[in-house]
Amino acid sequence: MRADVAVIGGGAAGCMAAITAAEQGRSVLLLERNAKLGRKLYITGKGRCNVTNNCPWEEVLRHTPRNGKFLYSAMSAFPPQAAMEFFETQGVPLKTERGNRVFPASDRAGDIVDALLHRLRRLGVIILEERATDLVPENGDIWMVKTERGSHTASAVVVATGGVSYPRTGSTGDGYRFAAGVGHTVVPPRGSLVPLECEGDLCRRMQGLSLRNIRLTVQDDRGKAVFREQGELLFTHFGLSGPLVLSASAHLRDFERRQYAAVIDLKPALDEEKLDARLLREFSEHGNQNFRTVLATLVPRLMIPVMEELSGIPGDEKVNSIRREARIRLRRCLKELTISIHGVRPVEEAVVTSGGIKVSEVDPKTMGSKLVKGLYFAGEVLDVDAYTGGFNLQIAWATGRRAGLSAAEAVNGKEMAEA
Repeated sequence: MRADVAVIGGGAAGCMAAITAAEQGRSVLLLERNAKLGRKLYITGKGRCNVTNNCPWEEVLRHTPRNGKFLYSAMSAFPPQAAMEFFETQGVPLKTERGNRVFPASDRAGDIVDALLHRLRRLGVIILEERATDLVPENGDIWMVKTERGSHTASAVVVATGGVSYPRTGSTGDGYRFAAGVGHTVVPPRGSLVPLECEGDLCRRMQGLSLRNIRLTVQDDRGKAVFREQGELLFTHFGLSGPLVLSASAHLRDFERRQYAAVIDLKPALDEEKLDARLLREFSEHGNQNFRTVLATLVPRLMIPVMEELSGIPGDEKVNSIRREARIRLRRCLKELTISIHGVRPVEEAVVTSGGIKVSEVDPKTMGSKLVKGLYFAGEVLDVDAYTGGFNLQIAWATGRRAGLSAAEAVNGKEMAEA
């Protein structure tokens, strides 16, 4: 099949690229290996799809620790408000929740996928369920996209195949292979927004416990805080998970040379002096009760045995006999519960992939390859990743929009030159 623009990958970035190129009047072929488009979109936001973040586009860059400056042109041209307007124009009402996270009003990720599919069909985009296997430039002006079922040609190609996280959705790193095959450098992929594996058995003993309104600080072996934020986390059998932990993982990139520790402040609203006053009051009011009973007013049930062990105070000790030194140890446990981090979970469990096509080899104004003409990249296949909160999907929409527009303009330019 022959098309002006071929888009490889039917995820968020690929769909947006295909829609944009078709809106410019170009014939577009969209190749997706899965039977359904947007497989990963269905599982984002716990099935609700965190579409974007309702914030200024500059804020998106500040929430993108990996090559955020690369996104300046694409994000300023298609900011979160443009993404929201796009979906609302397609008949999907949106709502903004805590942290400026944007979701479909229906809480159904399927509404986002349906809107993309309907727009693609209305624009006449040809969608084929085929897995691309190779990408071959021909005569400097035409690309051949080989698939498991045949081959297709196009004047421009957009690679939007995702990373390697959630491989069951089709993200198996094909785009890295395509890029490397034409000379691009691929930064080795690793998990970002991924749970953390911790040493010892403390987390396992508190497995299933979810904490809200705590402050998490992650520091390296030099004592430098690489992450500090307040929110929610979850103890698991292997370590730590939850929104705070996923965001923190984006900062932990050097396990070969550095060691990291998670420091949890269970009482961030109280400084040490106020917390000490709280402990004195509790001990005074319940002087004849066991420490274990009073501890239940301070921490969740699953944490009680851990606090008994770390503070060195027996659970059956009467609180009126607890000495100042022991109380200080308890206070430190409540303000600085420290857990050594062993590493991150496998990339297959990551929300997004860190690493990918080296952005210095891609024109940030067009998303086009600097090495070969007619090749464009969008979305997670690029070495760009952000924190949780809708920022990564916003990157997909913005880079997909820019790549689709640039690919269509390149085809227009060729036709004008030939006329």
